[in-house]
Amino acid sequence: MSTTIDLPPAFFIGASTSPHQTEGNNISSDWWALENADGSPIRERSGDACDSFLRWREDMDLLRSLGFDSYRFGVEWARVEPERGRWSASAILHYREMVRHAKDIGLEPIVTLHHFTSPAWFSRAGGWEHPEAEDRFLAYVDAIAPVIDAGAETVVTINEPNILAVMQTVRKGGAALETGLGGGLPEPDAPTSESLIRVHRATVDRLRAAHPGVRTGWSIANQAVQHVEGGEETARTYAESREDRFLRESRGDDFVGVQAYTRTVFGPEGVVPPAADVPRTLTGWEYHPPALGEAVRHTASMLPSTPIVVTENGIATDDDEQRIAYTTGALEGLTAAMKDGADVRGYLHWSALDNYEWGSWAPTFGLIAVDRETFARTPKPSARWLGALARSPRAPRISVDREDLP
Repeated sequence: MSTTIDLPPAFFIGASTSPHQTEGNNISSDWWALENADGSPIRERSGDACDSFLRWREDMDLLRSLGFDSYRFGVEWARVEPERGRWSASAILHYREMVRHAKDIGLEPIVTLHHFTSPAWFSRAGGWEHPEAEDRFLAYVDAIAPVIDAGAETVVTINEPNILAVMQTVRKGGAALETGLGGGLPEPDAPTSESLIRVHRATVDRLRAAHPGVRTGWSIANQAVQHVEGGEETARTYAESREDRFLRESRGDDFVGVQAYTRTVFGPEGVVPPAADVPRTLTGWEYHPPALGEAVRHTASMLPSTPIVVTENGIATDDDEQRIAYTTGALEGLTAAMKDGADVRGYLHWSALDNYEWGSWAPTFGLIAVDRETFARTPKPSARWLGALARSPRAPRISVDREDLP
């Protein structure tokens, strides 16, 4: 039995990264401070990461040679403003050159302004709960105007604000983040959530005024919340605070980013864990490729007038055949949702590289392997497979033998 992934010609296909997870030596950020603090709860440090601060051209050129037409990467605020009010001209030029090079080689840059990390000075001073948080972030947005003006047409303001707010709950000692997405997330910190929403709205307004024509939005971690009999209200309540309130704030934006990896299932008493024989990924999450289509359908139902971009989707696995199988299933669900009316403009795989996964190097999400000693990049078969899909100009894009997939 075979199946066809049917994508429109204008649909873009690329890969995503974040600065802290790939660049290396982000010494002015709050995450670097946390990793390197005495008695830190972080198991492993980012260190040199993938050395992408120096090897970014190699990364872009490799993605383009594989066939990808878009690349999501981030600007690291802590590099641009390592101390409050002290701006790094060289960092701004660095990110401007990244945008220019991407455009020059035919790789559409999708620029993220904040991907989990902030300058250490910002977090020490109260972070998102400080009364001046909005003004401080907008000053950074103004400072990187040359980066956006270099040719960035799509800007993600904040990556997964719902997870940022959950992380603040954990930092305050309100909960332990042990099981991750599949086991349910703690309640997001309310003051942080409210601040992030205000900052996002202000940033969209600022970007639209200063950079007319640039598409702006943010990306939301979507858990494909489901329920068994009797779990409807539990699931609804959970999704409201952890996901839906953030999705509603995307109304009127140029797009909303959907980031989906697995599902979370609820019964009357709370999360229903997967059965013991259900496959899990290296992060411990349920292997559930349909999560992407389910997440997109949910987002489209809440935001019928807002275009969707899949800004992250992938699997932590050391079996690349499983990565191809997972991505095939994810894209099947995505195209089915699109046929039913979801307005999806593109797909960005997480991640381009095997990178630092917030305390551990063990979960390998990358399409491209990175040698931890030499930093040599080696594309996996999944990279060539998905790159070939990106190169194909017309639907149908690819036919897959389902009997060979787990």
